[in-house]
Amino acid sequence: MLPTTNPITISQNTTVIVHPLVLLSVVDHYNRVAKSTKKRVLGVLLGQNNSKTVNVANSFAVPFEEDERDPSVWFLDHNYVEAMNDMFKKVNAREKMIGWYHSGPKLRGSDLEINELFKRYTPNPVLVIVDVEPKDIGIPTDAYFAIEEIKDDGTATTKTFMHVPSQIDAEESEEIGVEHLLRDIKDNAVGTLSTRVTDQLNSLKGLQSRLEEIREYLQKVVDRQLPINHQIIYNLQDIFNLLPNLNVSDTVKSFSVKTNDQLLVKVYNQLKKKRKKKIKLKRKTQKKVQRLRKEKNKVVS
Repeated sequence: MLPTTNPITISQNTTVIVHPLVLLSVVDHYNRVAKSTKKRVLGVLLGQNNSKTVNVANSFAVPFEEDERDPSVWFLDHNYVEAMNDMFKKVNAREKMIGWYHSGPKLRGSDLEINELFKRYTPNPVLVIVDVEPKDIGIPTDAYFAIEEIKDDGTATTKTFMHVPSQIDAEESEEIGVEHLLRDIKDNAVGTLSTRVTDQLNSLKGLQSRLEEIREYLQKVVDRQLPINHQIIYNLQDIFNLLPNLNVSDTVKSFSVKTNDQLLVKVYNQLKKKRKKKIKLKRKTQKKVQRLRKEKNKVVS
């Protein structure tokens, strides 16, 4: 059995940082094992955990089977987990086992039992669910920690998962590697106009959905359906404070100058196209006149 580390306090302020290498590994694992099926894949997460920030830097796949009809029936090869973890420690001792992942896309009934198994290796394992086929725009990860839920009526506590914020971050070397991989797939810099417009439209749809979630939350707070969470209110206030004041004269002038510059380029291009058409029509007319003159001279002679 692997040695466990000292317990670390986990709170809702804890942030889970997932590196692109982990996302690529999970997607590759899913495509190799469970693509076009309803099965999920499962693996181990490696990195560092200092209670405030959980840095998920690496991962490896684990053989896993479960009964889709009975969530309580599942198999995970813990001997394989221990052997792989020993080999990874020889390569990078800084990367410790900090939790596990699966392809979800949502929590399953057996997740708490599997999480208890990983407590043999780390006291507070983080569960990261990676949506390998996302239908919505946004971050494809959800992070959870198992906690003891205390009941108000004094009954026995129950275990449940607490959601914590997650984000995607990368070191400089990872960014270079990801850019190199994506270069052969899609180059956004030289994409067609329709592709760029579609990307901007999808980004705006994502922004609209986030704003709608904020509006619904605030409305529930006003209607007393949810208690006031001052931390969330402070975060929202910080977000709105970052919005530019569009009524400032300098900002209005900057927008006007930028718009005029863009319109000038557009007008110039239109004039250029019309000039080319005019020159083309003139040349065509001249050729037609010359041809008629030659035919006339032949008739006269």
